[in-house]
Amino acid sequence: MPFSGALAQPSPAEAEAGRHIDTVFQMLTGHWVAQTVRAAAHLRIADHLAAGDRTADDVARRETSDPATTYRLMRACASLGLLAQEGEGRFTLTPLGQVLREGVPSSLREAALAQGAPGHWRSWGVFPEAVRVGGNGSELALGENLFDYFGKNPAEAALFSKAMSNMTGLVVEDTVALLDLGEAKRVVDLGGADGALVIALLRAHPHLQGQVFDLPHVVAGAERAAAQAGVGDRFTPVPGDFFAEVPEADYYLLKWVLHDWSDDECRAILANCRKAARPGARMLVIEALVGETTDGPDPAAVLDMNMLAVSSGQERDLSEFDALFTATGWKRTDIRPTRSLYSLIELEAV
Repeated sequence: MPFSGALAQPSPAEAEAGRHIDTVFQMLTGHWVAQTVRAAAHLRIADHLAAGDRTADDVARRETSDPATTYRLMRACASLGLLAQEGEGRFTLTPLGQVLREGVPSSLREAALAQGAPGHWRSWGVFPEAVRVGGNGSELALGENLFDYFGKNPAEAALFSKAMSNMTGLVVEDTVALLDLGEAKRVVDLGGADGALVIALLRAHPHLQGQVFDLPHVVAGAERAAAQAGVGDRFTPVPGDFFAEVPEADYYLLKWVLHDWSDDECRAILANCRKAARPGARMLVIEALVGETTDGPDPAAVLDMNMLAVSSGQERDLSEFDALFTATGWKRTDIRPTRSLYSLIELEAV
């Protein structure tokens, strides 16, 4: 029997309530999207489609994956705008999907893999408890902080380091364009992972000597990257712990470092830099600033939830950063926004 009758049009109040439900439901299911993107990165779908359109069966053969579920995954990626679904079951890569290719500028492939890997994913699983007890879900979920966990899980650590280096592309071009290194001769990138930022500065300034100072399991990747970039003769990897001491330098780079740590830990890092700093030394801090967004959601405030989930750190507003700088012998001299979420904050030793 056919359906009969018609649905009543919702009132304005009902329509608005429906929109609220839709919006919150999208928030609640954000992890569905994250794991869909992670699976696409894991199966290298963007790389397989880089040369042209393919069917899900083609991709499945290349990945030794199940054809039916590979098709369902690719169909979902098309619904998200990462792929376009053509006739006869064929898919093509969209400009949005290009950023999941390996090795392209500012690739997010490794970031997609790292964010869904156990270190981050398990930490997010205890997020309400982290809020209740005062933070650091990684210690609750993993029994240790994320960086100690990475020391015992080198494959995941390498993935995270690569993700951080790729994401440096969001700020490295602006940093190289805006940063005046003056008379600085030695630049030290603290916690610099694969060294993408300091390597870019070495390429732009032939007189510089550069170092990455990071944990022992990290710095080998930076050394390889410097050699590949043709600046290996002016680059030194230095393993160490910035809570103990840091190398002497004219200029320090702290990109996405301070947000990983508590106020006390930040003061220890900054004080060690001040102790080791050469006369007239300067520092560049690259961080997101809470409260800088004037319209719509504050992305730095949402990013702060990730820090709560996986670290002892937090995102901060400018006054909170200034308090850390003043307490450790540094003075803010300039601040410049970049074309990304992050700001360049320059300091001088006082």
